[in-house]
Amino acid sequence: MRPRWARKRRGACMRRVVVGHELAVEAMARQLRRERYHGLKVVGACLLEAGEVAGVPILGRFDEVAGAVRTARADTVLVLSCRELDGHALCRLAWHLERDDIDLIVAGTLIDVAGSRTTIRPVDGLPMLHVEHPTLNGARRPVKAFAGRAGAALPMVLASPLLAILALAVRTDSAGPVLFRQVRMGKDGHEFVIFKFRTMHIDAEARLAELRHLNEVDGALFKLRNDPRVTRVGRLLRKFSLDELPQLLNVIGGSMSLVGPRPPLPEEVAVYPDDARRRLAVRPGMTGLWQVSGRSDLSWDEAVRLDLQYVENWSLSLDLVIMLRTLSAVTRGAGAY
Repeated sequence: MRPRWARKRRGACMRRVVVGHELAVEAMARQLRRERYHGLKVVGACLLEAGEVAGVPILGRFDEVAGAVRTARADTVLVLSCRELDGHALCRLAWHLERDDIDLIVAGTLIDVAGSRTTIRPVDGLPMLHVEHPTLNGARRPVKAFAGRAGAALPMVLASPLLAILALAVRTDSAGPVLFRQVRMGKDGHEFVIFKFRTMHIDAEARLAELRHLNEVDGALFKLRNDPRVTRVGRLLRKFSLDELPQLLNVIGGSMSLVGPRPPLPEEVAVYPDDARRRLAVRPGMTGLWQVSGRSDLSWDEAVRLDLQYVENWSLSLDLVIMLRTLSAVTRGAGAY
């Protein structure tokens, strides 16, 4: 087993030096720490000017990359979008790295666009990146809808004994209804009622105001790791996402998909920036990139980015990958509270 391949397989990651501006380097380092499956690890950075990046050693300036690679014993250099590094500067950097057989990766300015939507076509010696439009409509969408409803109906039948047991547990643990109903925003901004097993005491909404100052996430969401409003059974249901099983009814009814962006509250949508409204271009899902990438541990900006990434790059194969990764995320119970 070759060392580089072994690092990728075990998630130990490749070692690298990142070149770019402070904010771009910090964002990339944070993303790669969270998404280890990329097989990449940031071990240092070279910046245009003296500066600091949280959690990343600064190894020099742009013109000191070759020496920084040797210092960090890196095998890859990633150049982030930076106007100071033009084509000639990149060529000179590539020549230096070629001597030591160091890989060079150049990040484009496009955000979260899948490789299947991009092609490079040379025009008069210049590599031009062509980007196809995302598949928001078309023949594959009805196939996704049919597969989602069929895929929800079968688990609904097979899991009926489990659903009955969970319903009984919710009812005996605390006073109140078994199901929690809440208005959410669906495709194109249409409202619908989402179903969940109730995980909080019936006075949860009334107590929200007194807990608002303890919010642990940014943006329009409210999340509290040790929320006193959650019942004992509710904590167990949330840990393994069992409270979301009644959403199979939403999928069968057509208001949701098995895979898609997180279904937002109307008050969240009311304060959405223009970019975030792109999430409403498709049906929300029971699971998605947001759930398999950290769930409640994600910041507001990261959750929005992942939802937009899904909308832009949706495919049936991506849905299948997310479903498989969901099983692992739910089993671990990470990021759920």
